[in-house]
Amino acid sequence: MKIAAPIICHGTGVNERTQCAHYHSERDIIAIQFKCCEAFYACIQCHEEAVDHAPVVWPKAEFATQAIYCGNCKSTLSIAEYLGCDNICPTCQAAFNPGCANHYHLYFDR
Repeated sequence: MKIAAPIICHGTGVNERTQCAHYHSERDIIAIQFKCCEAFYACIQCHEEAVDHAPVVWPKAEFATQAIYCGNCKSTLSIAEYLGCDNICPTCQAAFNPGCANHYHLYFDR
């Protein structure tokens, strides 16, 4: 993980913690860089509403990519770090939504 300059997180009604109109609980604080357009979005629905192309999942060979952004502490995590963090940010210990695991197949090759 590394602390990055604030990243622009795209989406519908996105706030400074990366919560959006679709997912806005206290734990919905990550954004994902989409492989297809290299932009960060709060969720898949935000991506679908904003662009005219289908999302592309990250292949396992690229899980070292810093493609996850914590909206709480503004750090980035590699996909591997995120998938292995047990729903806790390794930088700030903020809790991530465990329900996101239900959507991993939309973002990551499993």
